[in-house]
Amino acid sequence: MAHPPDSRFPVAVLVSGSGSNLQAILDAAADPSYGAEIVTVISDRPGVRALDRAAAAGIPGAVVAWKGSTDRASFSAAVCDAAEAYGAEALILAGFMRILAPNAIARFPNRILNTHPALLPAFPGAHAIPEAIAHGVKLTGVTIHFVDEEVDHGPIIRQVAVPVEPGDTEATLQARIQAEEHRVYPEVIDAFARRRLEVAGRSVTWKEPV
Repeated sequence: MAHPPDSRFPVAVLVSGSGSNLQAILDAAADPSYGAEIVTVISDRPGVRALDRAAAAGIPGAVVAWKGSTDRASFSAAVCDAAEAYGAEALILAGFMRILAPNAIARFPNRILNTHPALLPAFPGAHAIPEAIAHGVKLTGVTIHFVDEEVDHGPIIRQVAVPVEPGDTEATLQARIQAEEHRVYPEVIDAFARRRLEVAGRSVTWKEPV
């Protein structure tokens, strides 16, 4: 990788909406001892609150509009181009509601991270929280994983369980899941940036801090 090993690891955060996970990452990265440096925030649409959060933190934002893209591959290439233009060496998906094409995976192998509001492989896809409630499960949670060519499928880095309480609505369960995401995702990104994660096939090993 291009940057010196003793410098902060440059990442781009990809967003689509309000950016609550982005805010947790921005807050963590404001500490100069944090392992990752957010060099840009990229949205698939203009005018989202996440871009306002980036601007407030002094992070340059970019829009790579999904609307009008000819296909997923060209959109994904444009996202990667935008990230690399700012020097990013990894992509952090934080509420990014687009599926990246295989060309993006090839450009950032084991360097695209995502958070999912369920204990994968249970409840993949965009409706994990209502599906967990509908199925009557007692336990769901958060999965932080690397992104591969399949949806919500890549090597799992960390999982945290969240109980489904009697009477939970989608909103109440989502709030508790997001609280865990906001705690865990920045920790995982920091570990990744410090090269503490080793991937072998679908297995991720955590190395002890030096």
